[in-house]
Amino acid sequence: MKLDLSHEEYRYITDDTQELGDNTLFLLTSQNKSYFDALLVKPEVIFPIDLIDIWDLSAMKVVGVTGTNGKTTVTAAIYSFLLDLDEKPALQGTRGLFAGERRIEEKSMTTPSVLETLYNMKQTQELGCNYFIMEVSSHAIHQNRIEGLHFALKVHTNVTSDHLDYHGTVEEYRRIKSLFFADETPKLLNKDDIQKITYNPVGAQSYGVDEPATFKVQAFSLLNGITAGIRHMKDEATFYSPMVGLFNLFNLMAAIGAVQILTRRHIEEVCRVVENFAGVSGRMEVVSRDPLVIVDFAHTEDGMHAVLDAMKERDISVVFGAGGNRDKEKRPRMGAVAGRYANKIYVTSDNPRDEVPEEILEDILVGLRGKENVTACPDRRVAIKLALDALDENEVLLILGKGDEDYQEIKGVKHPFDDREVVRELLAHKKVQ
Repeated sequence: MKLDLSHEEYRYITDDTQELGDNTLFLLTSQNKSYFDALLVKPEVIFPIDLIDIWDLSAMKVVGVTGTNGKTTVTAAIYSFLLDLDEKPALQGTRGLFAGERRIEEKSMTTPSVLETLYNMKQTQELGCNYFIMEVSSHAIHQNRIEGLHFALKVHTNVTSDHLDYHGTVEEYRRIKSLFFADETPKLLNKDDIQKITYNPVGAQSYGVDEPATFKVQAFSLLNGITAGIRHMKDEATFYSPMVGLFNLFNLMAAIGAVQILTRRHIEEVCRVVENFAGVSGRMEVVSRDPLVIVDFAHTEDGMHAVLDAMKERDISVVFGAGGNRDKEKRPRMGAVAGRYANKIYVTSDNPRDEVPEEILEDILVGLRGKENVTACPDRRVAIKLALDALDENEVLLILGKGDEDYQEIKGVKHPFDDREVVRELLAHKKVQ
């Protein structure tokens, strides 16, 4: 990445050794250090903390959210609540870059390079933003893609099992997540999940449903959305959300707590704006109400458990797969979760990438041995059609794994594919018949 800089005698800055040239300053980071060390002629360098000073970014309040599930929803909720409270937030994450009511960039990496993040902070600060809300992945923590950033608040959603293809073991994955909370930065932790990580207690607050916490759910209902009474210190308040599921109660509590800590507003004032946030595209998104079809991004056994458990009062039909070139150990466990909740199960392709789709399906089916009403179909569109055709009046169809992705990656090629559009097309075709 090469950007305009206009600092002293330098016109550009880059973090890529292949883009070095005249008048170009090099940003030396943990990620590119090995490439820098290999250079025979070393360029002039600065570090991320220096670039923060050059671009005068220290006044921005950076909020980092990490966890296996919930990062996208929690960051979006914090962003939405701050907007409704007349604050000036920016949001960076899987869904892109946002400032105020504007979308600046389309979807990107969960946590991009340090240079890209700092540039995004610069862009949004110039647009008047003073909060920068960002998703922080385990890869980014391990690769130190957040070096130099001073966080006003760090938020923990949950830590289950994911990315073992990268981290190797659950223990290592948890260790990496824990590193994010090792300093004395203000932090907000999920008290019901806190035993899975280690953290520095200095500056720590918590939210919880079952466990005692700084922000504690007193009572709640998951009927027709989410209604909850919460307590913060001596203050109490209630909120309503059109979102569904116990996991979204946790997500909303994380966002409410974060906004209260950041703004110091009364908890009741924060709770008043919760209803305005309807959720994130591709996260428990209702694509059709008759029949009821919901699309969600859940792609781990814990994510699937949360989504399926949220709908357990209805008969469930589920379509799902598992990504290729990723953690294989979770596949049979995902199958087992589907078998626990669903009456009808359609195992299909997610993003096969370089793997043989049928082999991925076989891995999932190990967890479904002995289960009835299981259909294996590598063609995702056909699997969705089979599920829709067999859907009974009282059933809900959950299509999991891809959320708002608009492609399917096969052998290095991204083919257009959006679960939501496929559902709409198939339902429209059925009505014409």
